[in-house]
Amino acid sequence: MAPLLTGFAASPWMRAALRYGAIILALLLFLLSLRRSGERAGRLAERLQTTEKANDVQRQMLEAAARRPRDRHELAGRLRDGRF
Repeated sequence: MAPLLTGFAASPWMRAALRYGAIILALLLFLLSLRRSGERAGRLAERLQTTEKANDVQRQMLEAAARRPRDRHELAGRLRDGRF
């Protein structure tokens, strides 16, 4: 049985079919990895967007804290001058 299989695989048509099959398999694996890398890039872009939103909120909170009156005298002065 083994010599028949060896003789079958040794035929030029079978070698060409195996060669083209290997090329198609390599191409399919490449396309699959390309799709996965695209999905990974999409997830990274979403994470970056979420991080930018969080950083924007933190920046706004820090700016609000910097504008906060330091003591009640400064608060009273702002209220008097209409700057609050």
